[in-house]
Amino acid sequence: MRIDVLFADRVGIAHEILAVLAKRRLNVVAVEVDPPHIHIDAPELDVPGFGALDAALRAVPGVESVTPIDILPGTRRRLHLDALLAALPDPVLAVDRACRIVVANAAAATVAGRSEAALTGADFGRLFGDAELSDLLVDNGFRLAAGQEVTLNGQPFLLDATPIVEDGRSAGGVVTLFAPSRLGERLNALQNFDEGGFDRILGESAPVRSLKARAARVAAVDAPLLILGETGTGKELIAHACHRASPRRDKPFLALNCAAVPESLAESELFGYAPGSFTGAQRGGKPGLLELAHGGTVFLDEIGEMSPYLQAKLLRFLNDGRFRRVGGDREQTVDVRVVSATHRDLDAMVAEHSFREDLFYRLNVLSLQVPALRERGDDILLLARHFIARACAQARRPPCRLTVAASAALLANPWPGNVRQLENVIFRAVTMSDGAYLDAADLELAGARMDAETGGEPAEPSSWDEAAAAFERGLLRRLYPRYPSSRKLAARLHTSHTMIANKLRKYGIPDGT
Repeated sequence: MRIDVLFADRVGIAHEILAVLAKRRLNVVAVEVDPPHIHIDAPELDVPGFGALDAALRAVPGVESVTPIDILPGTRRRLHLDALLAALPDPVLAVDRACRIVVANAAAATVAGRSEAALTGADFGRLFGDAELSDLLVDNGFRLAAGQEVTLNGQPFLLDATPIVEDGRSAGGVVTLFAPSRLGERLNALQNFDEGGFDRILGESAPVRSLKARAARVAAVDAPLLILGETGTGKELIAHACHRASPRRDKPFLALNCAAVPESLAESELFGYAPGSFTGAQRGGKPGLLELAHGGTVFLDEIGEMSPYLQAKLLRFLNDGRFRRVGGDREQTVDVRVVSATHRDLDAMVAEHSFREDLFYRLNVLSLQVPALRERGDDILLLARHFIARACAQARRPPCRLTVAASAALLANPWPGNVRQLENVIFRAVTMSDGAYLDAADLELAGARMDAETGGEPAEPSSWDEAAAAFERGLLRRLYPRYPSSRKLAARLHTSHTMIANKLRKYGIPDGT
């Protein structure tokens, strides 16, 4: 039986309590003293004998109660800790201040190829074949972020260490080993926590519905995907959605913008680098996106800007899934899906020999063409209202709405920067205005449009009516060729057929275009 003795703390009371059990010749196998409790495991104590022992213990000055318990608290804590360590998928080792292993979980024993008992007492650094690793841990006070790379049984891991402090002094630390793909999952969670699937792609126009239907089909096919479209059309959003709809949805999605980094940095970011490969390199090397995204998706944005050297290295990886880190001599194999995107005309680049033809065919197994905003005009106001709501929330101001003139200005604008330009225009208008409505002038579009139409500075209107008439005339002239009837144009501008017919007659459209 195990008992919990509650007592008023005083010198010698624990000794007196144990003396009572010794006098009754009860064998004690475990004692845990945690004032005001002393927990005792006496296997020979049974229920009939408990009554007499209870009376004898209560006779000891300071003893307040004696209660049977099912398990000692320390044992319970140890069992829970063992279960917790066994459930952790990553190798975890606790080391003392001399960097000797005190505790190792099952995952660490499996990776090391030893039993948990065999790991106990081993020197931490020697386990990894790096005697200096223990000194590194001690010198850093057992504080290391997950960036130091180590190798255990030929497998690379990123080391994370947390110190254990007792009475202000270091008592060792807890070391966790992350496989590169596990760190990739953490990066993915931080970078893409709010990225959604196809529901995040706003639009009800025919081009968008067609894009979503095709994207949903190619997302399920585990093959390279090339996304084409102008700048600002949302190619990365499509790539995210395809990943979320693919069998790899639970693995990382990591991205590299090939136009944003120089060739040398892009190579190390994508493929990683070996220890000592260049000045300033991390001591243990560094995994690249391909390793971090193992099992998931790597998105290569602006693939048309990739250098010829990197094109060749990427082609080899696509051929067999194997690569070498920068400065490394060991080949590695990872399983990732490559999704790439560009606004460039890769066919023309292939013809000009500025992009490898063989790489183009490897990337272009599946393809998606993202429509420009001007090709999905029915979505402009829907997107604008969405961006207004988001911008108002960011600016912490009451919601606002578009006037009829502002809506017409948005519909008439050519949007060379596509959805990104629309979002920026709305954000600027919301930030710079205070009213409950956004008018055409708040969007700062009219001047740019008039410049494009006249080829120079716009004429100064003599009155408000003249300015409004010039705007209406320009809008109708721009839209009529695409919607060549008063009914179609009225439906496009969400207004009455009679009003549009009157305006067309007023401005002599179509004859006056």
